[in-house]
Amino acid sequence: MRMLLVEDDAVLGAAVRDQIVADGHSVDWVTRLDAARDALAAAHHDLVLLDLMLPDGLGIPFLKSLRAAGEATPVIILTALDQVSDRIAGLKAGADDYLVKPFDLDELSARIGSVARRYAGNPNPIIRHGALDIDIARRSLSRAGRPVQLTAREWALLDAFLARPGQILSKAQLEEKLYDFDTEIDSNTIEVHVSRLRKKLGAELIRTERGLGYRLAPA
Repeated sequence: MRMLLVEDDAVLGAAVRDQIVADGHSVDWVTRLDAARDALAAAHHDLVLLDLMLPDGLGIPFLKSLRAAGEATPVIILTALDQVSDRIAGLKAGADDYLVKPFDLDELSARIGSVARRYAGNPNPIIRHGALDIDIARRSLSRAGRPVQLTAREWALLDAFLARPGQILSKAQLEEKLYDFDTEIDSNTIEVHVSRLRKKLGAELIRTERGLGYRLAPA
């Protein structure tokens, strides 16, 4: 997944960014609401992590404006505001989850996974696809009963295919899922990742649609 992190605290922002990347996702990190608007307009994001107290405004009105404009991207609020009334206001504004600072980074990862699964229409963290048993929450995978280790980028690539089973994903779409704005990407990077994933999970797993991109083969 590609996420947008809106957080002005440098230490917390770096910790959250590193956790997201370690989980195999890409993240664009901004510290102001105006930059968040620009980022959402410039690229598709699968999830937004939103602080409520930013230098140029408050997160609740920002979130309300997104929902009023038809923006359906899931949002998890990350804030030090811990009153029940604050949580109610955040959820009523359109947030999908609300996490109070300080929080455990592993809990954040779990909540991200939970929200993502709900939006994908599959609340079950265990996915079976052919000979593959995939535990999205635990980031573990086996093929025909044998464990397989994936890198963070390979997990991100598999996530992208599982989110749209059977659909063709172009090279540009996959690059957008795997990398943030500041990353320079070699022309054959996606091909390399797809090749490595095929070697681990089976050559038949990902089909090449010539001139169009790639798609996950039916189970």
